[in-house]
Amino acid sequence: MTKKHVVITGAGGFVGQRLAQQLLLDPAFANVNLTLTDVAISQSPRAANVRIVQGDLSERRVIAEVLGTRADLVYHLAGVLGGAAEANYALSRKVNLDASLNLLEALRDEAHPPRVVFASSIAVFGPPLPDAIDDDTMPVPVMHYGGQKRMIEVAIEQLSAHGWIDGLAIRLPGIVARRGADSRLKSAFLNTMFYDYAAGRDFTLPVSAEGTVWLLSIAACTQAFLHAARLLRSELGPRRAFTLPALRVSMSQLVAALRERYPESESKIHWEPDARIEALFARQPPLSAALGDALGFRHDGTIARLIAQAVDEWPLSL
Repeated sequence: MTKKHVVITGAGGFVGQRLAQQLLLDPAFANVNLTLTDVAISQSPRAANVRIVQGDLSERRVIAEVLGTRADLVYHLAGVLGGAAEANYALSRKVNLDASLNLLEALRDEAHPPRVVFASSIAVFGPPLPDAIDDDTMPVPVMHYGGQKRMIEVAIEQLSAHGWIDGLAIRLPGIVARRGADSRLKSAFLNTMFYDYAAGRDFTLPVSAEGTVWLLSIAACTQAFLHAARLLRSELGPRRAFTLPALRVSMSQLVAALRERYPESESKIHWEPDARIEALFARQPPLSAALGDALGFRHDGTIARLIAQAVDEWPLSL
């Protein structure tokens, strides 16, 4: 029996590394060949069925090498993110848009359409964000990153409607907690605060205590990607892009939950709200993700569980 071929692009990143680990631990994926690709992969699981391809997906030869004769399941996580996309339009277009479209074209297979799970983003909604967001909220991205994500969502729905791929675009909220997050990123505080508080270090939050965020732990995020692969085509309609369920929490609630988990911590928190950063990352309105709920996607459930799953350490070697 031929093994199924699973591909993870962006496999050197925070989510990609954890997803690869989880795939190799999940009995449902025991009989697969796994290809991991990124421009650079410093750490990866060591297993006989894992193949590493380091290269730039904007080069068609790299796409051909990654896919081989065919791929049955592709997790497309690769991209130029957020502020980096805004700062360099030419690069973000090449990677986020052109390379993604080339990948989707290479995957076209009317006889056996592959399942494609695309990591989209809540950036498709703005800023500014409306007073509430649900499945009927029209995405109106204004930044390059959100606009490019939205364009690939449309491509996935269009190619799926033709039966050339069997795609899903799941819009990710804030995924926590990346250890060693780049402090130059304006959203880094959403990751570093977990580890600073646990270690008893003082830190400054550039948003107000009343600021609200949508969060999903890295563990819940990887489970969402695994679940997306298992959904039957018959369970999906023509709409293939939707927002994942996420916890909406205030920064004060998050700090209180950290205090409860780490009562011995002596961290002192300084609140220095920056209006621009708060508008970008901590003014997220009530969220209804009824479509994601109906399809069986789940968030962490409680803030305490989110924290526990966000800081859980996993080994890289298997």
